[in-house]
Amino acid sequence: MELSCKSEYAILALLEIAAHYESGEPLQIRQIAAQQNIPDRYLEQLLATLRRGGIVKSQRGSKGGYLLTREPRKIILFEILECLEGLEARAGEENVNSKKSIDSSVIEEIWQEASRAANSVLQKYTLQDLCEKRDSRRQLDIMYYI
Repeated sequence: MELSCKSEYAILALLEIAAHYESGEPLQIRQIAAQQNIPDRYLEQLLATLRRGGIVKSQRGSKGGYLLTREPRKIILFEILECLEGLEARAGEENVNSKKSIDSSVIEEIWQEASRAANSVLQKYTLQDLCEKRDSRRQLDIMYYI
């Protein structure tokens, strides 16, 4: 199990948007890109995917940008990754080949078990949890330099 660059960038962008959730003000792509070191064009594509998935919404106009569609505590990491990577679809694909060797079947069973365990962990964490972990680490980092 590996976190793709696409998913990492998307989650970083969502963390940035979540940090401004309480203000109710949308964040522009250039702000998010600058803060999180994400290429503008790539971020634009990622946010479009997240918008189609119902995780963010866009607001047009001079004060426009992107906002979360719901509170960070109601957005589950699994939902984000499913929107970007299609986790559910990929899990079902593997059963297409019905004529497999015993060796292949054993490997697939173990892989499916690992996938279910990973998905279970992703179902437990929300965007809010990531924000809180980030904030506590930042606090520790500040304390370290004092």
